[in-house]
Amino acid sequence: MTLTKADIIKSIQDQHGLPKDRAAEICESILEIIKESLVKGEEVKISGFGKFYTIDKKARNGRNPQTGEHMIIEPRRIVSFRYSSRARNKLNG
Repeated sequence: MTLTKADIIKSIQDQHGLPKDRAAEICESILEIIKESLVKGEEVKISGFGKFYTIDKKARNGRNPQTGEHMIIEPRRIVSFRYSSRARNKLNG
C-alpha cells in the first residue's frame, strides 16, 4: 500500500483533532518549505528520519530506447534522500 498525501492529512487530522482543511494546510506548508529549500540548493535534515538533498547531474550521451536514436541527455538537478541510522535501525528490526 502506498502512503498518499491524503493519508498524511487524515493522520494529522486524527492525531491532533484538527479540521480537515487545517490539517491539509499544515501538510501543504511543510511540503512547500521542503520544496523551497531544495530549490535553493539547501539540504533538508529531519532528525531521526533522514536528509533530502540535491545532486547536479552532468550532460551525458544516451539513446532513445524505442528508436535507438543517440541523443544528449541535458544536465539537471535531482532530489535524493538518505535515511538516518535511527530510521534504518527501526526499519531493519
